[in-house]
Amino acid sequence: MSALYSTTVHAIGGRNGTVRSSDGLLDLKIAMPPSLGGQGGATNPEQLFAAGYAACFGNAVIHVSRNQAHKIKDEDVEVAATVGLQANAGGGFALTVALEVTLAGVDQATAEALVAQAHQVCPYSNATRGNIDVALNVKTR
Repeated sequence: MSALYSTTVHAIGGRNGTVRSSDGLLDLKIAMPPSLGGQGGATNPEQLFAAGYAACFGNAVIHVSRNQAHKIKDEDVEVAATVGLQANAGGGFALTVALEVTLAGVDQATAEALVAQAHQVCPYSNATRGNIDVALNVKTR
């Protein structure tokens, strides 16, 4: 099966360098955060991962609601992704992820069902499944 979309981003300098997409739309300095001994003052890989996961998961909620009685619109979904970095038992590092999903216009049970379905179709959720435990917190407004 062919890819529906692909992109290439080049990183130079590791956690204290730059990232730039091949089309030039993404062009950022990155820096290690002070909590990891860095200078800060620029975004970091965990923030970029959190931004991508939050946006993608929100769209997954919209996608799974298309065949439901209540369709979730762009303005009806908000996702806050918290991505952490921790040491693992093997001497390396692991990510932690928590998604706080807030949906408008539906009751709590419907919101939870939509988020569970979205967690099965979201590419980020599928990529992390079995590697990172993703905590889901669902709220309504």
